[in-house]
Amino acid sequence: MKKFANLVLSAVVVATLSAGVSTNSWADADDEIVVGFAAATSGWMMPFSWPPAIAAKLKIEELNAAGGLLGKQIRIVEADAKSDRAEGAKAGMSVIGEGADIVIVDCDFDMGAPAALMAQNAGLISFSLCAGDPKMGIEGVGDYAFSAGNAAQVDGAAAATWAYEKRGARKAYVLLDDTIEYDKSTCVGWNWAWDQLDGATTVGRDVFQNGDPNIAPQIDRLKSVSEKPDVIAICSYPPGGASAVRQLRAAGIDTLILTGVAFDGTYWHDAVPNLSNFCVATYGAVSADIQPEVAKFVQDYTEKAGSPPPSAFPLPGYSLIQLWARAVERAGTVETKAVVEELEKMDGEDSIIGPRRFTNKLHIADEARYAMMCAENGGLSFQEYWSAGPIPKDVLMKNK
Repeated sequence: MKKFANLVLSAVVVATLSAGVSTNSWADADDEIVVGFAAATSGWMMPFSWPPAIAAKLKIEELNAAGGLLGKQIRIVEADAKSDRAEGAKAGMSVIGEGADIVIVDCDFDMGAPAALMAQNAGLISFSLCAGDPKMGIEGVGDYAFSAGNAAQVDGAAAATWAYEKRGARKAYVLLDDTIEYDKSTCVGWNWAWDQLDGATTVGRDVFQNGDPNIAPQIDRLKSVSEKPDVIAICSYPPGGASAVRQLRAAGIDTLILTGVAFDGTYWHDAVPNLSNFCVATYGAVSADIQPEVAKFVQDYTEKAGSPPPSAFPLPGYSLIQLWARAVERAGTVETKAVVEELEKMDGEDSIIGPRRFTNKLHIADEARYAMMCAENGGLSFQEYWSAGPIPKDVLMKNK
């Protein structure tokens, strides 16, 4: 945490000096509301941030077509965060300089926090498209920062309890990619939930990094454990996480693998031909007509983007605008403190990804509904909806 804070501070300094923009709060425009996107449209973060950004813009278009927000049209301004912390800070400053009333940042705490800090310093709300680390909020950025995603600890808890209840798993092996905070938080949630399940044991743990081209030593250690696991929890994300899965399968390890939202979608499946016995806890079932609202969203997204959603990642982006717009309407203004107060009143608030809650202590979902999606011979199929949480705040703030 301290190391990350230093990195963010360096990014803030670079961005402030480069942009040369004052961080004064912006008053309501007379004739429009401005939404600023300071998220990656290039680099490794793009597959995670771009789809929910498209979905957020889709909801903005729907609002504008219905008369806007507070009788005003919503204008979008954008700057590419380029999958880089310093560039993210500069992107945040750029959209603030163009009059943003809210700053929408990357789908990750490590990458989104620099832009969110720019918004915090300017007295503006920031909303991550789907960051899973709870520090994307009051604890890590400030009292104006929110995430539309679920706390990653809830991802881990959902995966653990579903594996136990629905697949009969009792012996787990935990494989952590400690590259980013999301991964650490996911494993914290898995461990917390797994340790509470009667008869559940952990037969081994290991660590790798997303950039590791070879995890042969980890695979050897997994094979050498005295008790064979019946589930492997992987806390990671593609591409490195996909490489790890490929190497596990190539080594003849066909054990059930459970993981969180970062692995959703089939865009990475070419890396693991005929992927099977692999399940993901994710935001929703965009590949199945389970819910009419989601089915309509998929149709509208496809028309806007020119292709279907690559995963469920667009859903929290759409939900973000749903929730923020309601808070603005209830507050009768885009003024930061008034909108924050309305967001913090939300408890069981309906959204496209299920009921949402914020409080004056936590600006990310500590309980959530998940679509359990499993791969058998490639592809993903919907299993069922599964809920997890709430997760105690002391667990949410752990990263080990």
